[in-house]
Amino acid sequence: MKPTFLTIVFAALFILITSCKQEAKDLAPKKPNIVFIMSDDHAYQAISAYDDKLIRTPNIDRIAKEGMLFTNASVTNSICAPSRAVILTGKHSHINGKIDNISPFDTTNVTFPQLLQKAGYQTAMFGKLHFGNNPKGFDEFKILPGQGDYYNPRFITATGDTIVTGYVTDITTDLTLDWLQNRRDAEKPFMLMYLHKAPHRSWMPAPRHYKEFTKNTYPLPATLFDDYATRETTAGPAEMNILKHMTLRYDLKITDEVLEELNIEEHLGIGGLNKFNPEQRAEWDKVYGPINEAFKKEYGNMNDSTLMVWKYQRYMQDYLGTIAAVDENVGRVLDYLDNEGLTQNTIVIYTSDQGFYLGEHGWFDKRFMYNESFKTPLLIKWPNVITPGTTEDEMVQNLDFAQTFLEVAGVTAPEDMQGKSLVPLLKGEKEKWDRDAVYYHYYEYPAEHAVKRHYGIATKEFKLIHFYYDVDVWELYDRAKDPQELNNVFNDPDYAQVVSELKDKLNGLRKKYKDSDSLSNQYIQLYKDKGLIEE
Repeated sequence: MKPTFLTIVFAALFILITSCKQEAKDLAPKKPNIVFIMSDDHAYQAISAYDDKLIRTPNIDRIAKEGMLFTNASVTNSICAPSRAVILTGKHSHINGKIDNISPFDTTNVTFPQLLQKAGYQTAMFGKLHFGNNPKGFDEFKILPGQGDYYNPRFITATGDTIVTGYVTDITTDLTLDWLQNRRDAEKPFMLMYLHKAPHRSWMPAPRHYKEFTKNTYPLPATLFDDYATRETTAGPAEMNILKHMTLRYDLKITDEVLEELNIEEHLGIGGLNKFNPEQRAEWDKVYGPINEAFKKEYGNMNDSTLMVWKYQRYMQDYLGTIAAVDENVGRVLDYLDNEGLTQNTIVIYTSDQGFYLGEHGWFDKRFMYNESFKTPLLIKWPNVITPGTTEDEMVQNLDFAQTFLEVAGVTAPEDMQGKSLVPLLKGEKEKWDRDAVYYHYYEYPAEHAVKRHYGIATKEFKLIHFYYDVDVWELYDRAKDPQELNNVFNDPDYAQVVSELKDKLNGLRKKYKDSDSLSNQYIQLYKDKGLIEE
């Protein structure tokens, strides 16, 4: 049968309409890809975009050069697993339930990856999650169990565990690039979480870096020998002093043989050396063997001051050596995005799960609301949206990431999320940003490092902290006049009005975020029920 005139017309119209729809689809803006890069315990002081006295990080700096550097980014609870729970849920620790590294993550929480996956994003996670073994909302994942290992690490996958030979920072990047190249669906936007173990304790660099970094000497922090005057009952009892609490064996790689010869007793073994294969151990011993021999000869002549300085230098050599590998591998991922034409439609975020002490106040570790652990690095680039080379000083937190990613993806955030989308700041629309203070609450006490429970409020100008449970102490810091936070001026009459105003503001934030003394007491009782606190 020959086609009729009308049949031909309808067929032509169908082809034309279909073609127009396809053309419109091709021209429609695609949802941005999201690459979220997070390291563990990466101090902002160890990123040269913030400060280049310790190390150069040219690849991480690229993100700031091509985007935005946040100078007042902070966390809500400066400890690994709780920070990650806040990032995933967009809720404070007292709401999502992950108050510390001890309690399990409540998997009934709705996370932003679940919402993005539901909205059509392809999702993947590689590296260190820290908690759980089956993260929700991901099409593919390979994660380290707990803290994971620096060498020859084991990874948890949806189909079973696997051990990969090599150095964890390189391996995490290899897994990430393999997914991008071989299993990414080019028809879908993607959200990729690329999560490094480094530079977490016990700071084991790759061979290419420990050969270099163990030769370096670093400037001493101005507060390395802080005596905690005006903070005797809060900062004073903390067990994270480099001289007193950083171990020679676990942290600084002095061997059992040397410690025994020097009659030094320690309870922690050398972290991670049991994971070496013979070739890796032999390479390690070539560099760390001479360090041990030199220490054995020098130790008898050391006093507390010289031992503190020696420990600090060894700490920095290994800590910064692990960061060198992170920076190199971040560069590999950025180069891949450039080379594959993905950069223009991809938002890239670099951050850490919190800050870290690099000798400030004589400390290592984190947990306090004091600046070096409270403040976290945050660098974001988003081509054609963020003006390259921008610096932003507004008060932002890891609490804001979930809602930011959801807005970027065009997904409505659940009403019970507690952060604020950073998109107005990324677009340069500061007039739409109305936050002038952030809230913090730390819970893990009594526990490792003995940092007391505390909560507080920070503005650009001041920081007010309340330590509670076995003490009842308030501290106030003038952030402009005392950036090193050495002088607690809470009882200074000149600051009485500031204290009154900040207490009112703090009470308002606690109400806004649904925190309270009664809820704090519930979490204290939880510690008692678990036997972590004696009745």
